[in-house]
Amino acid sequence: MAITSDPNLWVICALVFLLGILIGVFLTAGGRRKWKHCYKTDGDRREELEGDLGSKEQRWAEQEKKWRERDSLRAAAIRDPREPGDGEIRSL
Repeated sequence: MAITSDPNLWVICALVFLLGILIGVFLTAGGRRKWKHCYKTDGDRREELEGDLGSKEQRWAEQEKKWRERDSLRAAAIRDPREPGDGEIRSL
């Protein structure tokens, strides 16, 4: 009798397959809720970080604007036409 035609072998294979399916179902019973919760938590955290990044970029843009204005005022103060010379920029 060949192995492929043995009915006991097919029954054993079917039972092992069903046992694997049952073990898989029991192992993932609570895992789906955990996965969805972790996914949602990560999404919320990402949105929070993107909001923080946006506010920081805006703050830096405002700060750089102030710095540029201060530098231009400083350069204008250094280039004072009341001083002797032709209005060249002097170093501090």
